[in-house]
Amino acid sequence: MAAPGKPSDTISLVIADVDGTLVTEQKELTPRAQAAVRALHQAGIAFAITSGRPPRGMAMLVEPLALTTPIAGFNGGIFVRPDMTVIATTPLDPGIAKLAVDLLGARGLDAWVYAGNDWLVRDPGAPHAAREEWTVKFPPTVVGEFGEALDHAVKVVGVSDDYDLVARIEREMQQVVAGRASAVRSQPYYLDVTHPRANKGEVVRTLSRQLGIPQTAIVTIGDMPNDVLMFHESGLSIAMGNARPEVKAEAHFATDDYNNEGFAKAIERFVLPRARRAGEAAQ
Repeated sequence: MAAPGKPSDTISLVIADVDGTLVTEQKELTPRAQAAVRALHQAGIAFAITSGRPPRGMAMLVEPLALTTPIAGFNGGIFVRPDMTVIATTPLDPGIAKLAVDLLGARGLDAWVYAGNDWLVRDPGAPHAAREEWTVKFPPTVVGEFGEALDHAVKVVGVSDDYDLVARIEREMQQVVAGRASAVRSQPYYLDVTHPRANKGEVVRTLSRQLGIPQTAIVTIGDMPNDVLMFHESGLSIAMGNARPEVKAEAHFATDDYNNEGFAKAIERFVLPRARRAGEAAQ
């Protein structure tokens, strides 16, 4: 189903996903992407980021993007200021965290737990662990059992290179934790389980309240199923070219892929021209 309603021409804030959207496959922030964010600032449009990453895993973006807005980590499970000071955190219920870890293990997925500033794994050689360490710029803590960390876990992640399996377990997890947690893929190989209010739709609502910006004046850009939740809460939504068809169908527009300046092109083609037209109409 296509995103409802006409895309808004009033734009005060752009919220972008990070992996698969703002940065390339090699996790690089291109000069053109940086220039696009500068152009937003010059046009008086605020810019914010949200991701399944922990806040520490986004700290390297603060300076090159001149971020001043709150940063939403763990898909909205934690909000921090650009200096990494915590504004608010929404942990999982401990029983749900344990349920999620047990279900993932029973279905053959590796489980990771994010609690506070710690990223906990039981197998450092599991798929994507080394790449995740390179991406977020800090190593995991290797444990035998997750134990008390589940008492304050903000996110549980299921990991597998069997993408079809991850998709199946996403559906199963959603049924098992319905109403008690959010379970959505943030990458084809990652299934993120967070508090039910820790999702990207809630990120839009929270930033709208914190910044005093109507949701209709917010643009969202992303590539994965968990980004659809923020598409539905914003006035204009843009899917990346690397998004699956069902994700693109939920957005107002689609741009190029993340390895071909899709983020920058989205800002240049769909955001800045609308902002200019709105400014001219107001004069």
